[in-house]
Order: sequence, then C-alpha cells, then structure tokens
Amino acid sequence: MKILIDIGHPAHVHFFKNTAWALEKKGHEVLVTAREKDVTIDLLDSYGFKYEILSRMGAGKGNLMREWAGRDIKLLKIARKFNPDVLTGILNPCVAHVAWLMNKKSLIFTDTEHAKLANRATLPFADLVFTPASYACDLGKKQVKYNGYHELAYLHPAYFRPDPGILSSLGLNKDDKIIVLRFVSWGASHDVGQHGVTNKLEMARELEKYGKVFITSERKLDSEFDRYRIHLRSDKLHDLLYYASLYVGDGGTTAVESAILGTPSIYVSSLAGTMGNFTELEEKYGLMYCFNDSGQALQKAVEVLNNEQAKQEWGLKKDQLIRDKIDVTGFILSYMDLISSQVRK
Repeated sequence: MKILIDIGHPAHVHFFKNTAWALEKKGHEVLVTAREKDVTIDLLDSYGFKYEILSRMGAGKGNLMREWAGRDIKLLKIARKFNPDVLTGILNPCVAHVAWLMNKKSLIFTDTEHAKLANRATLPFADLVFTPASYACDLGKKQVKYNGYHELAYLHPAYFRPDPGILSSLGLNKDDKIIVLRFVSWGASHDVGQHGVTNKLEMARELEKYGKVFITSERKLDSEFDRYRIHLRSDKLHDLLYYASLYVGDGGTTAVESAILGTPSIYVSSLAGTMGNFTELEEKYGLMYCFNDSGQALQKAVEVLNNEQAKQEWGLKKDQLIRDKIDVTGFILSYMDLISSQVRK
C-alpha cells in the first residue's frame, strides 16, 4: 500500500513519525510532504525522513488562503505521480481536497474545535475524521472518536523514553527546579483575534526566583529575554519537559505534552475553556490549569513551585491517565491495516 502523509506543523512530525516507521517496517511505501513552519524541517531531518516541501508559512489570513491554493496544486501533482492509496494529515484541507479529486481515501485527524476556517475547508471533503473522545463537537457520520490525545501518538510509554543526558547538556541535575516557558506566534488561521501570555518578562523574572527558567518562542523576543532563551535541538524538547518542574505558556500542544509527561502545566490563552482535551486534562485528571488571565496564571505558577510534592503528585495523576488511554499510534495503524486489506481485494 502507498500512504502520503502531509505535515503542516512541527507537532505533526511527532504525531506521524511512529506510524510512518511502522508502516515502512510492514513493507508499505510512505511519502512525506511538508509545510516549512518553525522547526518542522529540522525535525524531519533529525528523524531521517525524506520529504518534499509544498509551501512556506505566510502571515495573515489572505496569505494563508493563497498558500492553501498553492499547496493544493503542488500536492495534486505529487500525488498523481505517487498514486497513493490513502492520504492523511491533521486538519489538512489539501489532503482532503486532493484525495477527493483523485477518488482516494483520506484520513483526517483533529483536536481543535475552534479551527472553524480549516474545518469548513477540510471536513466536507474527508472520508473519515478522527477526534479524541473528549472533542466537544459532533462532526456527524464521518467522525471516529478514540480514547486518547494526539500527543499520546508519541509520548505514550510504548514510544517515549526520556533522555537524562538533557540535564547535563544544560548544566543541570535532577534536583534542580526547571521552569519552561513557551510563547507561540499566533499565526494560525484559528488564532486570529486571540492572545496568550501578556506579562512575559514579569513572568520570567518572578519564576526565576524559584529555579532555572528556559524560554522557547516562535516569535522574536526583545534582548531582555536573551538570558532565558534555550538553545536546544528541536527533537530534545520533550526530554526537557519530562524533567521540568513546571510548564507555563500559550503553546497549547506543549501544555498537553507537559501534562502527559507528568509535569505541572499551566496554559494561558483567550481560548481557555474552548477545547475538550484541555478541559478533560484539567477537570478529570488535574494535570493542567487553564487561564485567560496572565496574572492569575503567574499566581498559580508560584503556588505550584512552592509545593515541594507537586512533581510526585503529577506523576501519579499521569500514571492514571496512561492507564485510562490508548496507544494512539497503534490505533492509527489498525485503520491502516484495515485499508490495506481492502486495497488487496
């Protein structure tokens, strides 16, 4: 069977990497196409993937629409040459459009309820739409719910083993308090009109009283932040999050990753309360706090850092979550096996 995977965001590399490797090991042919955004290409290179770049991220909704149109055309040309049996991506309109035009199977994954523009452009053309069971919207007959999160496709213990070498590489030891702050660019179509952390410098200066602060940011920050900026290989961030004492930021994916890894996680966004996976992680598992007010988020961060048992408490809550949830990569592969058996008939 031939599978085309289109990558639109760095997190999508992580989501699909184990699936792609497993499919290739089973003898299937996998083609990866990608959008050049942030560290996407660095990640693909670090994991040894061969890929074709379809487009580069632009700014603003107008540029996004033009980019989508250009990606549609380029992906269609590549797909016609490759002739895949199935195309897949995360809320990816180009995958859905090209599969529909070629009468091929499309598998679309999404966990972002408020991505209305991308939903309208993608879902009507998709064959199947996979969402976490916690997803708050009913997408009709195409929707397939699974008991997990996107991030469990790569952070499930079946795949993720933290590298303690990350600590020594940063001059740290296991007893140090590590605080990771992440700030995103707010450039996605579903980010228009939204905001995240508004007190960035105040937060960094206050939290460094309790430990070592590292900042990772999609957008350029003023020179005042230079002392906090982390210089880390893009494929090593999860190791750092695993050993961290606290995560705070407006990066939603990183907030979920931290929670799943057993690290206290504080998500700061005007979108707080709108996404089912965040609500479940906060209300059912107690692994995350969500705020739309940066001042309240900072107060909670200080409270967590003053709790010397926080990391141990989060570890126990994380273990319960892992017992409750599925291996998402295994779930994806089961569907690929089903399609493969249909292709062979």
